[in-house]
Amino acid sequence: MTQEFSIKNLINERIRDVKYVFRFKKQLFIAVLAGGILGALLAWMKPANYTARLSFVVDDSKSGGAGAGLAGLAGQLGFNLDGLSGAGGVLAGDNVQELLKSRKLIKATLLTPYDSTSNQSLADRYAKVYELDKKWSKHLKSGEQLTFPVGGKNNTRLQDSLLHEMSTLILKGEFGITKTDKKLSFFEINTTMREERLAHLFCIRMLTQATDFFISTKTQRLRNNVSRLQHRADSISNILNRKTYAASAANQRLLDLNPAYSSVNATAELRERDKIILNTIFSETVKNLELSKTMLAQETPTVQIVDEPELPLKRNKLKYPYAIFIGMLLSGVLFGVYLTLVKKDTN
Repeated sequence: MTQEFSIKNLINERIRDVKYVFRFKKQLFIAVLAGGILGALLAWMKPANYTARLSFVVDDSKSGGAGAGLAGLAGQLGFNLDGLSGAGGVLAGDNVQELLKSRKLIKATLLTPYDSTSNQSLADRYAKVYELDKKWSKHLKSGEQLTFPVGGKNNTRLQDSLLHEMSTLILKGEFGITKTDKKLSFFEINTTMREERLAHLFCIRMLTQATDFFISTKTQRLRNNVSRLQHRADSISNILNRKTYAASAANQRLLDLNPAYSSVNATAELRERDKIILNTIFSETVKNLELSKTMLAQETPTVQIVDEPELPLKRNKLKYPYAIFIGMLLSGVLFGVYLTLVKKDTN
């Protein structure tokens, strides 16, 4: 017959289990003491790390209008209508967060210089701080040293593989980006690493790499158009200068020669006509050039840093009292569960 479930019986059973565990006070004391020692040992062995925080805001002049107002109103009600805000491309909504988690940007950041006095890159320093160079030594020949040159355009297969491994480690828990408010364009970058300077440099340069990348991507078409119009305007300006001098010379010869020579008069008129046509084309080209420059300025987003990471950074270290208390608590609970299970198996 199945025994009827009762909360009172369940509580009474747990009380009896606790009383049973406390019969073994000596063993329980040893287990709790061992747990405290293990907790203290863990706090001593676990290396400290440092957290760099950077907050920034993205200002895209093309975003706004009625769509942005509607999206903001919907955001207050818990809906996400970023598609109506007018911001497109890589700067649209949460795309900024995904962009900053790109392995391509992380690798580019790792290949920036660690300091100005040596050729050491952030990747070299990261490998040394985390002792990855010792781990990777088995892949190298005797006496060979593995380095990651700044820029790293001609990396070997091994270097690319190890950069990928470092990127994976960073993304697992050392780097993150969050949006502080869904209704605003404020973002916060957090970088936690074992060396203070490394965390500080990686945090700042990661934003620099991302900013250069998505501004270049967003304005590539307009910049190409401005460059093309500028080249055309310069070429027409040079031709127009030559035509102006040629027309002036033709008019001078027309004054000095016999009016009976109609060909000279026709030549002067043709050169004057060419000058007028080129002048009109040049005016329209310059107008289009200035319009394209204005559009480029409007399309170029601005990334403004609000709070930069300042040295000294926040130091994260597992505190001894906390580690000892957790170790004692866990060991006591586990010992009690063990005794209870052994008792039930015996019964």
